[in-house]
Amino acid sequence: MGLADDLARLDEMHSRGALSGEEFARAKARLLDGRGEPSEIPAIDAMNRLRRSRGDRWLGGVCGGVAASTGVESWIWRLILTALALFGGVGVLLYLLLWVFVPEEP
Repeated sequence: MGLADDLARLDEMHSRGALSGEEFARAKARLLDGRGEPSEIPAIDAMNRLRRSRGDRWLGGVCGGVAASTGVESWIWRLILTALALFGGVGVLLYLLLWVFVPEEP
């Protein structure tokens, strides 16, 4: 769906009364600016800021990026993922998924 389609849907929702004028303006600003105002949910903001690290990396920079996003030291994330890898292999799967789907920082 393109930008024009998204704006048309927003306008339709606003005209039906599903969005207030303020909500419409915020959503439109988010679409047009590509960023808009920060979300009211901190977890969503952290996920939007999540990037793989270029400086703090051993393999793919996943733990360094998660550390920068959450404020927890990267060695703790490495320890958590290693423990998850040893107990069931979930850590390996999670690391690989994050490596593939999380973009690298510029």
